[in-house]
Amino acid sequence: MADTLPDDGLDAHGLSVVKAIADTGSITAAARALGYSQPAVSQQLRRLERRAGMPIVERVGRGVRLTEAGWVLARHAATVTTALDAAAGDLAELRGLRAGRVRIAAFPSASSTVVPRVIAAVTVRRPGVSISFVEAEPPEAIAAVREDRADIALIYSYPGDRREQLDSAASGLSVRHLGDDDTVVVVPVDHPAASDDPIDLSRLAGERWIAGCPQCRGHLLEACGRAGFTPDIAFETDNYIAVENLVALGVGMAILPRMAVASLPMLVGIAAPPLPAAEARTLHVVTARGAERVPAVAAALEAVGQVLAEQPHPQAPRERAPRD
Repeated sequence: MADTLPDDGLDAHGLSVVKAIADTGSITAAARALGYSQPAVSQQLRRLERRAGMPIVERVGRGVRLTEAGWVLARHAATVTTALDAAAGDLAELRGLRAGRVRIAAFPSASSTVVPRVIAAVTVRRPGVSISFVEAEPPEAIAAVREDRADIALIYSYPGDRREQLDSAASGLSVRHLGDDDTVVVVPVDHPAASDDPIDLSRLAGERWIAGCPQCRGHLLEACGRAGFTPDIAFETDNYIAVENLVALGVGMAILPRMAVASLPMLVGIAAPPLPAAEARTLHVVTARGAERVPAVAAALEAVGQVLAEQPHPQAPRERAPRD
């Protein structure tokens, strides 16, 4: 283990120490995570406190916790790390290297449509780049970027979602609009509203409904509210195959994003008439500020844009098991 750390004040080493304490909850665990000795980490903290002119940590029982100043520094750590990665990437480009990493977090319907094609495209263009992926709903994906566990977060928002909530969750990060994803209503193919284009939700006021994740459930409630009724939510599942089978068997209906429907061949027995364009969800990409300067991340962002531009519509119906 190293016994000394650079005495450069508020540098990347210092910020990494503060972030490690925030992540692990103790100086000892932070030292272990960083590969430094505990005295070296404690010495760096004292230097940071002298430069900052205020305490970075405070004693709580037999442990420590970050002060308000410490949390301020911890929040900046991901941005600094991204900037250093960008600098390293630029140098790698100058040396003609093809290396780097990109970590992606994305919502479930993107994990079977957008993400595989992005990974394939980046792998072809930059075979030396290491790519990882984790499936996460928007709040968790944004948190992963903020905490430097992901470089790119693919997220969505619905018309009724408050913009200030997204701005607050992604404060200090870069949020870019990628496009829109239409929403559809999955209904039995023999339902009178199955051929509507767009569908009039008020015609479904007496039906039972299937709700998904909290954000999708909120959109279901708001869309039905705009149509003049409160939906009777009888089932809750995030499993799109389960949703299609429930609808095909006539026990409920659901609002789904077009991307979710496109991720599977549609079952025989169901239809997916579109909602009005105003009910489309908006797709965003969230990164740390300056992340696009990291070559691997830039390549992934470019691939995301191209894949979304080529996103296919739902496939033709497929056979399903007969009813018992």
